Amino acid sequence: MDRFDVAIIGGGAVGSAVAYVLGAYDLRVAVIEKELDVAMGASGRNSAVVHAGFNNRPGSLMAQLCVEGNRGFAALCRALDVPYRRTGKLVVGSGAEDARALEGLLRTGLANGCTGLSLLDGAAVSAREPHVRATAAMLSADTAIIDPFLYNIHLAECAVKNGVRYLLGREVTAIERRGGTFRITAGGETVEAGLIVNSAGLYADRVSAMAGDASFTIYPCRGEYYLLDKAAGQRLSMPVYPVPRPGVGGLGVHLTPTIDGNVLIGPSAEYVDDREETATTAPMLERLWQEAAQLHDGLDRRDVIGAYAGLRAKLVARGQENYGDFIIEESPRVEGLIQLVGIESPGLTASLPIARRVEAMVVRRLRPARRAGYDPTYRRIPSFAESDEAGRAALIAADPDYGEIVCRCESVTRAEVLRALNNPLGAHALVSVKNRTRATMGRCNGGYCFTRLIDLFEQELGLAPERIALKREGDRPIAGALREVPPCEK
Repeated sequence: MDRFDVAIIGGGAVGSAVAYVLGAYDLRVAVIEKELDVAMGASGRNSAVVHAGFNNRPGSLMAQLCVEGNRGFAALCRALDVPYRRTGKLVVGSGAEDARALEGLLRTGLANGCTGLSLLDGAAVSAREPHVRATAAMLSADTAIIDPFLYNIHLAECAVKNGVRYLLGREVTAIERRGGTFRITAGGETVEAGLIVNSAGLYADRVSAMAGDASFTIYPCRGEYYLLDKAAGQRLSMPVYPVPRPGVGGLGVHLTPTIDGNVLIGPSAEYVDDREETATTAPMLERLWQEAAQLHDGLDRRDVIGAYAGLRAKLVARGQENYGDFIIEESPRVEGLIQLVGIESPGLTASLPIARRVEAMVVRRLRPARRAGYDPTYRRIPSFAESDEAGRAALIAADPDYGEIVCRCESVTRAEVLRALNNPLGAHALVSVKNRTRATMGRCNGGYCFTRLIDLFEQELGLAPERIALKREGDRPIAGALREVPPCEK
């Protein structure tokens, strides 16, 4: 039986941030993740915005850690080689009532310690975003956007580089407390740990109850998104949000450019009963489009290339106030159980400050020595698409596989796919390659490169096509009976 000092349950952005900081110590640390890769839940299904902190209740942990996270995010992304762009953000409205609401939002932001906030009139809005419809706005100059997949992936892969183990595809089904040790059953295997960090997101209440603390309930709230082609990104330079409305349950439907030049519309906010209910719905998508069209007059339905949904882990039920607060504490009921609960937006922005709080708890309990040779930096797979002509020539000279394009839409090469397949986490679902390279993320949604990717999985990993997982075990991209087709005669 494997024994660890700390077991982190949940490998999303927050859990992986904890693993990243604990990698600095002489500790045996494991991350137990039910999915076949990281960034498969809320950490990969969000707006990918580094928030400034002006939307959160003054005095709350959300506000404090969001502001702290925003200030350090650029440096963290430089260390992890994660694409980051400080775009700014507009919160827009029309009429006197919205103007007063924006003034109130500014006061909240200043109370939270935000910087870079200012009020704009309609002319100033038009000068910055010609397609945006508004008579007044608040500008947040400190808001940024990132690649949410690579952020989570690089936190995790850097942690592995520093000695942390990731146990993927292992859903926790039982936790037993024996003396001063937890026995955790996950994926049919049992491991022991002195401390548990509960970072299970939507399933944090269930993990907590297994460990002996049933004091809270998580309520899943679905957010649907449209994904627009890069052509739409030419008409939007920064996130545009509406003035927050009481009772909406979120920040409202907004438009957000992605780090790769696409545009997101969404999310909605709808409580659901099923924690796996990530299907999109025609009525809600139409509502998203109509609300977005009220903000931006340059939208074109021909730019739509996809839609998806994510789930927020809320601590407040339907009909209650929109926001609870983060719970970051050792359980008062179970010694050694560190709770990270209700980590919804701005959890991505606050992930490192949250991890630092956990670090302090772990160090106070275990008194570990610092790990010799700890390296908090990481480098991503060199991108052919992002390289200039000279850079591409150099990549091909160093590795001829850079000379073979696999995904035409995103100019992803064979070399990049092979490096993604051989990632430090041992994650081998198709989505693992997608999130590390952008293969299949283009306008054709994998129509041209899908079969080539299947070929590379088979050649590199020895996996028969029918055994390749799309996202989860048993979730196959190829279904039905397969037969050999003889080669065409030349």
